Order: sequence, then structure tokens, then C-alpha cells
Amino acid sequence: MAQETRQHEHGRGAQAARSGASGAVWGVPVPVVIAGPCAVESAAQMEAVASRLKEMGVRVLRGGAFKARTAADSFQGLREEGINLLAQAGRKFGMLTISEVLDCRHAGFVAERVDILQVGSRNMYNYELLKELAKTGKPVFLKRSFMATLDEFAHAAEYLLKGRGDVALCERGIRTFEAATRNTLDIMAVPIMKERLGLPVFVDVSHSTGRAALVAPAAKAAIAVGADGIMVEVHPQPANALSDNYQQLSIEQFSELLEVL
Repeated sequence: MAQETRQHEHGRGAQAARSGASGAVWGVPVPVVIAGPCAVESAAQMEAVASRLKEMGVRVLRGGAFKARTAADSFQGLREEGINLLAQAGRKFGMLTISEVLDCRHAGFVAERVDILQVGSRNMYNYELLKELAKTGKPVFLKRSFMATLDEFAHAAEYLLKGRGDVALCERGIRTFEAATRNTLDIMAVPIMKERLGLPVFVDVSHSTGRAALVAPAAKAAIAVGADGIMVEVHPQPANALSDNYQQLSIEQFSELLEVL
């Protein structure tokens, strides 16, 4: 109990130090929409999606460059080139950028070019990486592991909070016996983690469902339960995407989602 109280007090202090206390995260009014392709594939792709997202009022552009893939022969990302293309699109359209850091060796390179550093589900338990990212001085977006309890999720966040206070959490679904969706969205993790740590909590509505048709219902549930924002995968041509094509929205589908929200 004492440990939970200490974590909660630490979280409230971190929240007061950020703009989240005034209804914004990273200076962007809540609910924040993070959108962009699962993977950066080319300059033309990033130009096409970023220009349209900017027109719709999206302020945070996502794009994977270092890709952690289950299958070794799957597209692994453009790595350094992908980071540079994401950063270039962000600068051109005046958007914040977010991308995953897979390894301590990449932390400095990504931090110099991207505004927000993402910790993917597979790396939530990589405590050395968490400590390295905490040293960069950049905001960190921590995704819950697909096998993590909320206690373990909170402990991972504490590694980042020891280094700096600018941390946001992301519920992205957990692994259960249910196979109808890619993961099982634990929607109650949102209010529980907000109460426990006082940090912004997002929902990745693409990875938690794995199906484009389910993204809108998941997004509505996330906002209704009090999430500070959502992360959505958007691709100019989802059918031709090099990764996770079934869960990515087309630009037209994403526009419809924004109208619903």
C-alpha cells in the first residue's frame, strides 16, 4: 500500500510539471490523435499521408523505422533512413513526430531527430533501454507489454519517471485466449493507470484490434472512458502496406473516424 501511495504521489508531481494538467499533452489539446503509417516506407508515402493529416488538424505524426517483427523475414523497417524521412515530414508540415526506439544503441540517433520516443510492447521490460531513454530529455511514450499486468506496467513507468517526468502511457491490448481480435483491449486500464500514476494514458486502437473495421468502436470507447488520446495507423494505400495492412486505415476512413469522434 505504501508503495502504491508513493507511486501515485510521484505521478501527480510529474503531471503537474507537464501541460497535461491544463488539458494538453506535449502542448497539444486533449484528446490527442497520433496518426500515421505503421512503417515509414518512402518519402512519397510520408509526404502523402502527412499532408492530409495536417489538413485534418492532426498534430502528432507516427511512423515506424526500427521495426520489431515476430517473423524474421518480415519487413524490418528503413531504420536510420526511415527516421530521417519521418523527421523531414514532421518539419515540413509542422507536426510533432513519434517513433519507436528498439535498442540502447539507437537512442541518441532517434532522440536527435524525433520529438517523442516510443517504447514498444516487446521492450516494456527492457529496463536498460528505459533508463537510457530517460536520459535523453525527450518525452517518452510507453506501451504496455502484451503480457504485462498493470503492476508491471506501472513499475516500468517508474524507471522513466526517475529520469524525468514527461511520460505518457499507452494501452495496446493484451494477449488472452480470444482470437477474434489481434489483442484484447483492456479498456479499464485507462482509468486505473490515470488514477494510479496521474499520467496521460493513450489507447492504440490499431494494435489492440488488428482490424480496420474495429478501429472506430475502439476509439470511441477509449475517449469515452477518459483516454487522453489515441494512436491510429493510417496509410495512403493500406492494401499495399509493407506491414500490418489489415489494421491500417485509409486516409478516407481516418477522416470518417475523426468526424465520429
